[in-house]
Amino acid sequence: MPEAPVPSFIAPESASETTTAAPSASGGGLRGRFAPSPTGPLHFGSLVAAMGSWLDARARRGQWLLRMEDIDKPREAPGAAAAILRALEACGLEWDGAVMYQSRRTDVYAAVLDKLCADAHVYPCACSRREIAALAGSASSAGPDAEPVYPGTCRHGLAPGRAPRAWRIRVGDARIDFVDRVQGPQSQDLATEAGDFVVKRADGPFAYQLAVVVDDAAQGITDVVRGADLLSSTPRQILLQRVAGYPTPSYAHLPVAVNSAGEKLSKQTLAPALDAHAPAPAMLAALRFLGQPAPDELAGAAPRQVLAWALEHWDIQGVPRLRSQPVPSP
Repeated sequence: MPEAPVPSFIAPESASETTTAAPSASGGGLRGRFAPSPTGPLHFGSLVAAMGSWLDARARRGQWLLRMEDIDKPREAPGAAAAILRALEACGLEWDGAVMYQSRRTDVYAAVLDKLCADAHVYPCACSRREIAALAGSASSAGPDAEPVYPGTCRHGLAPGRAPRAWRIRVGDARIDFVDRVQGPQSQDLATEAGDFVVKRADGPFAYQLAVVVDDAAQGITDVVRGADLLSSTPRQILLQRVAGYPTPSYAHLPVAVNSAGEKLSKQTLAPALDAHAPAPAMLAALRFLGQPAPDELAGAAPRQVLAWALEHWDIQGVPRLRSQPVPSP
């Protein structure tokens, strides 16, 4: 990876993305976002995250931006991104500006990584997953994509004859503390609970942790409302924000919807797609899942009527302080 410095961590946007560029948090405008991965159609779990983030932004007269986290192309389902957009439109969840696509921003991520390299915040790592697992003393608790805590093998340089397989950020002795608006106070010792984590993977793509931090900064996101499966990833993102000089947004992590086996709803767990022709019942269920006491009279309402009631009554304090909860029965 070349180490030539770049003028700024936030690299210029492409012309197709400038319409979504936001004032920074210091500009006073609240900006939320929804950032689905197009691995399949919108389902109840992703509807919960979409509605929670939309309502939290709109109820406070903020903007709501949309981003497709499609950087991992092998996992993308053909047509899924377009289907997600159609489902959001069917629900009346209108977004501001153009949709941002991570797959079109690899040059931006590369520029940020070059700057991190130049400032010695990241380093090349030659270790395979098997080598790390054999050396690591414990498993990371830092999220669903977590690996064993990296033991620092390559932190001070590659062994002779070894080639880089990934790039990792130095976490040092950082302890990250923040208050989540739903889940309450959070604390993580990155050295012991996450370790030096990957920002560019061995197979080529940039890691989610780097891309999401760069994109939140580029879009001027002030308030992140998303699923609690990403709660333990947040300290890593806050560290990257501090290293890069980005503002840290407010965070609110909503309970994740799980099936009867306790599994998060996803394409892999065969979660059924939202019925875009009649989304109102699922929207009503999503409100109640989020602790909003939607009345029975809304059962036959149109999507926009459901949203109108929800906007007037939205209260994030009512969201259950849980990491997950079962999908409600039909």
